[in-house]
Amino acid sequence: MQNYRVYGQPPLSIAVIHGGPGAAGEMAPVAEALASDCGIFEPFQTADSVHGQIEELKTQLNKMAKAPVILIGFSWGAWLCYLTAANNSDLVKKIILISSGPFESHYASNIQRIRLNRLSKDERNEINEISDHLKNLKGSRQDRLFSRFGMLVAKADAYDSIEKVSKEKTIYNFHIFNAVWPEAEALRRSGKLLSLGKKIRCPVTAIHGDYDPHPATGVREPLSRVLKKFRFVLLEKCGHKPWVEKGAREHFFMVLREAIESI
Repeated sequence: MQNYRVYGQPPLSIAVIHGGPGAAGEMAPVAEALASDCGIFEPFQTADSVHGQIEELKTQLNKMAKAPVILIGFSWGAWLCYLTAANNSDLVKKIILISSGPFESHYASNIQRIRLNRLSKDERNEINEISDHLKNLKGSRQDRLFSRFGMLVAKADAYDSIEKVSKEKTIYNFHIFNAVWPEAEALRRSGKLLSLGKKIRCPVTAIHGDYDPHPATGVREPLSRVLKKFRFVLLEKCGHKPWVEKGAREHFFMVLREAIESI
């Protein structure tokens, strides 16, 4: 399987980085929307460690994109962009973090509770059953169940979703998620994730929805302490994926384009 997609015309000056980990291709709607402006590179991360994903992304960018590149990362992909920029300052022109996870553990304590409270009783039971069964399956059966889990989470995360743009070309891989996420969470818990921001020299913009279960303060406050060039934008009536939100989608793309074009 080809582990990337390309949109628009070269040079590829922007890379969009998916979340998950293990949700390759979910940034397709963002890439498609920006493709009329410039060349967009959408790499898929296949490595099963945090360090492996950083090195994989570095290799992909060096091979396909025109450095220094603008990195646009969503959810876990926001962290991956942040980590990549901390170790490769000459490769990254600026970073745009969309719906990042919080950078300190205490901000993350209520995310799962908020999500479950937004679902029906049957949906809550289903998501708990999926969580119990995922590690006992393998291969395509496991990935299909992980995909269903993602659909339920996406429903809980959305304020007012536009269905036609929420059907993404996403390839789910639970093995990658199960290998990478615990390591990433440990990095946050140790404080090293946030501390690495002191090495970032490029401008950073964070875009976040006010309805996102991942609290905006968990991004804005920690990053304000460690980044020298930091801007935070809060979108109203917006969940975890701004590009699927009926009331916030237009504003999101306006803010995103402003962040791309700003010096």
